Amino acid sequence: MIAESEISEDAILGGALRVRQPLRGHRVGHDAILLAAATGARTGEQAVELGAGVGAAGLALAARINGLRMTLVEIDEELCALAIDNARLNQMDDRVKVVEADAEDMAKLATAGLAAGGVDRVLMNPPFHDSQRQNVSPDPLRRLAHAGNPDLLARWVDTAAKLLKPRGVLTLIWRADGLDVVLDVLRPSFGDVAVLPVHPRGGAPAIRVLVRAVKAGGSLRINYPALVLNDEQGKPTAEAEAALRSGKTLEIAES
Repeated sequence: MIAESEISEDAILGGALRVRQPLRGHRVGHDAILLAAATGARTGEQAVELGAGVGAAGLALAARINGLRMTLVEIDEELCALAIDNARLNQMDDRVKVVEADAEDMAKLATAGLAAGGVDRVLMNPPFHDSQRQNVSPDPLRRLAHAGNPDLLARWVDTAAKLLKPRGVLTLIWRADGLDVVLDVLRPSFGDVAVLPVHPRGGAPAIRVLVRAVKAGGSLRINYPALVLNDEQGKPTAEAEAALRSGKTLEIAES
């Protein structure tokens, strides 16, 4: 297990949530909070976060939607332990469950109570750097969070399709330069795709895309106006502050 001296407890969402996380390796950042802000949900629904890490995105969504039942799926035992701590720390352990499993292991997910076709929402921030083509971190936790095999996205989308009810909704965040790949892997099972680019500042290329898709949806595609994180002076924009610090939903989060 990770020693207490190697764990920090940090405030996110403007202090509305606290998360325990490793000092080394992948740290909670904008991607997790933007993913939660892009995910719509309703009270009483069942949501699943695949590759949840310490649970920041799933907990941020559960904090916004009172009564949402959330399952955090994570393969790493130590991160699972921290996710359990975080659900308890934020007084959501009565409706946030942590499952230690590979996101592709449908048999284990079913054993944990995630039956095929029974989930309303899936959200995910898959490792999106190709470990075969790009330099990856020597730190094992950071490498696991950031780098995957080239077809990992397709396999996780397949899991989402199996878990979701008909018309269930998948939300994901990915590299902006990989949008075409995302659209290709969604096409067999998902439609009614919505895309929201994320730019670090005005005039700079997008670095992320937030994508929402409906299981067995139609051919409609909606392109939402981009989210710009910082203005010309390097200060966070009002829209970014609302999502990252105040827990406001983004326009793409259709309930």
